[in-house]
Amino acid sequence: MVSCMATKKVTVTIPEDLLEDIRAEVADRGMSAYVTEALRLKRDRDRLRELVDWLEEEHGPVTENERAAALQELADLDAEHERRSTGKSRSGEAA
Repeated sequence: MVSCMATKKVTVTIPEDLLEDIRAEVADRGMSAYVTEALRLKRDRDRLRELVDWLEEEHGPVTENERAAALQELADLDAEHERRSTGKSRSGEAA
């Protein structure tokens, strides 16, 4: 995918060991694409943390029961996704 987005070159300082690890992993994607993706993910996590903080301020902290229910719902969604992606019904037979 070719991006027409404006870019700007910057200089950053990264510990050598981390840079070596990243270079070994980025391969064809390139360092700029890897760093851009990492920065977008970090920005998104920061925004999500701000939202969670605001929601907890407005509605109070999440209880253990609410947390457990949310985790169960995520597990159920993961199981459904797996079931659909493998084409198997709940009984294990092809759909």
